[in-house]
Amino acid sequence: MKAVVNGEVIAEAPKEDLIAIEGNWYFPPASVKSEYLVESSTPYTCPWKGECQYFSVKSGDASLKDRAWSYPTPYPTAFDRVGKDFSNYVAFWKEVDVTE
Repeated sequence: MKAVVNGEVIAEAPKEDLIAIEGNWYFPPASVKSEYLVESSTPYTCPWKGECQYFSVKSGDASLKDRAWSYPTPYPTAFDRVGKDFSNYVAFWKEVDVTE
């Protein structure tokens, strides 16, 4: 699967390596091109996953605010709910197209 923004592939991994959580595909950390992500200071804590780290996605000269996120240290109980450890996996939103 691929995460694409403005024609640039910013993450790519076999579908079996991704994790589906609440309708979003989470990419393994090593499959994401970190040069496209800039840490955001936007705070959010999911009641069951834990503290979230948002990223803005660089797209040419533009920056798409908070269009990616991950959970660096999810709550241990979230692993039971998801079925595996998803620490630092990255999901994308809106202008980032995730396709097979």
